Amino acid sequence: MLRVLCDHRSPGLVLHQTPALAAGFQPMEWHEGFCEKPHDEAYKLKMDEALLTFYSELPHSIMVHYTSDYCYKCLYQPLATVENGQRNVSVVLSTTFTLTLRISPVDGNSTLCSLSHKFEEAGHYSLRMRQSDLLNDVTCSLSVDKSPHNTYLPLLVAFLILALTAVIWASFPFVLRCSCTQRLKNLICCHGSQNSMDMEEATDDPCMDKSISKSSRLKSLDTFRGFSLTIMVFVNYGGGGYWFFEHAPWNGLTVADLVMPWFVFIIGTSVVLAFSSMHRKGVSRFQLLRKLTWRTIVLMLIGFCFINYSPRDGLLSWSWLRIPGVLQRLGFTYFVLALMQTFSPHREIPLREHHWWSPIQDVVLYWPEWLFIVLLETMWLCVTFLMPVPNCPTGYLGAGGIGDDGLYTNCTGGAAAYIDRWLLGDNIYWHPSCKVLYRTTQPFDPEGVLSTINSIVMGFFGMQAGKILLFYRNVNGSILTRFMIWALILGISAAILSKCTRDEGFIPVNKNLWSLSFVVCMGCMAFILLGVMYFVVDIKEWWGGQPFIYPGMNSIFVYVGHSLLGFYFPFSWEMCVQDSHWEKLFQNLWGTALWVCIAYLLYRKKFFLKI
Repeated sequence: MLRVLCDHRSPGLVLHQTPALAAGFQPMEWHEGFCEKPHDEAYKLKMDEALLTFYSELPHSIMVHYTSDYCYKCLYQPLATVENGQRNVSVVLSTTFTLTLRISPVDGNSTLCSLSHKFEEAGHYSLRMRQSDLLNDVTCSLSVDKSPHNTYLPLLVAFLILALTAVIWASFPFVLRCSCTQRLKNLICCHGSQNSMDMEEATDDPCMDKSISKSSRLKSLDTFRGFSLTIMVFVNYGGGGYWFFEHAPWNGLTVADLVMPWFVFIIGTSVVLAFSSMHRKGVSRFQLLRKLTWRTIVLMLIGFCFINYSPRDGLLSWSWLRIPGVLQRLGFTYFVLALMQTFSPHREIPLREHHWWSPIQDVVLYWPEWLFIVLLETMWLCVTFLMPVPNCPTGYLGAGGIGDDGLYTNCTGGAAAYIDRWLLGDNIYWHPSCKVLYRTTQPFDPEGVLSTINSIVMGFFGMQAGKILLFYRNVNGSILTRFMIWALILGISAAILSKCTRDEGFIPVNKNLWSLSFVVCMGCMAFILLGVMYFVVDIKEWWGGQPFIYPGMNSIFVYVGHSLLGFYFPFSWEMCVQDSHWEKLFQNLWGTALWVCIAYLLYRKKFFLKI
């Protein structure tokens, strides 16, 4: 964001700009006003802002333009004008990404000087422009007048506190186990003559949880689900105001971009495990169809009626009511995956007959499903790269706006956005993550129609993980090996498609579009994370999955609850400290921790919201 302030030595014109998101800038709004004498309070900076003052010693007026290095091939935008005779002009600008400044004469297109710099939060900077007497060249020198804040110090402190809490949490069962062992020894020593009776009483002790038969439920899957959901709650609350806890403006990956595809992956794994269990219990296909249809309808209704609208949005208007959404996409993806599993021809897993393809029977036996997925992905590729879009280049994947040298202003999202506007009209998302940085004017829905195809493909990767768990149950080495093989295949595919770059690949990694490279990249990460958690939680039992396992077993309740109540006390409040990340980070961590605690209490009460 930037706010252009006044030349405090020449009272007259005051230049202001409305605050924008940390990802970029808003168009300038010019207002007349009177400049007061400057002091430290005159430049009250907010989070992710810095003050830059231009000092010009040039004999003519100059114009300063800027662009963000994160914005791909973006046009330079006007930042400030220093008139002839005006000693200085101050601007408040964003510290989120590296900025490139270009200084040029007001009446010409030549560049006098340019520089790139990553400004830091709350820093005061000076840029002095002088003309050399000998060479008649312009030199620009940047200096720091006031040292900036350490932006990542709140994050470091929070990490250390959470790490210490995790160590104490992990140590508590060990201390409790030692205490139980000592009590057991005392019972044996003091009542040796009644050894058999004492041992029977000892098994009723709550410390002897190990004697209880283990549940057949896959703890690592609940832990993975809860881990994804906890991060989702945190980033939805604001992620402490850090840009990497928000969605990427267009291409690239941030932490916020990871959780949704992981959740879809988990849905696929859960569908295979749950439906296989119901197959073994003799549940008919009609009953399965009724169950999956009901669950899909409920998920979509919750997403459309509750998550889509809240009282703080004002009176409901059909003109802006959004039809797509997160739960709508999850519901439809679940419906397709569950249908595939319901009509799967193989109920006996694994087959008892041995064939030459037995080592890969978890793939070969499901060739109709693979054929369906290949056809779906072929359709996505054809529509994305071959479908003509009016006034846009065929196969365009950019953000439009000021990106791509401003050539495709109204082409945001290419074919994906065109199909959504054609089918849904204006009832799609009007505030995409690219809107601020790329200054786009067109709506774009990250949960649109075309990207839902690749959501199904992501869920299918999760189904493959579930089939591996079923085919090779009790053969942990084979399970982990196949997880790593899948991760390797998908990771190499993502590297080839993206050329290991953010914007220059064949198909860039893009969460807004749910591009093919994004899906295979997320599939790679999901296989690795599930494999690690399966090894640590289910095989070695080094970790019980706490505290993530609690929200993982009540995911619908936590997701809907945090979406409906997230902006009410005690989950959030009006912040008093707006010039740093301290209070924002504490507030978001506090709100997330409250939902984890609520999930734990519900777990103790054995309350699990099922659909």
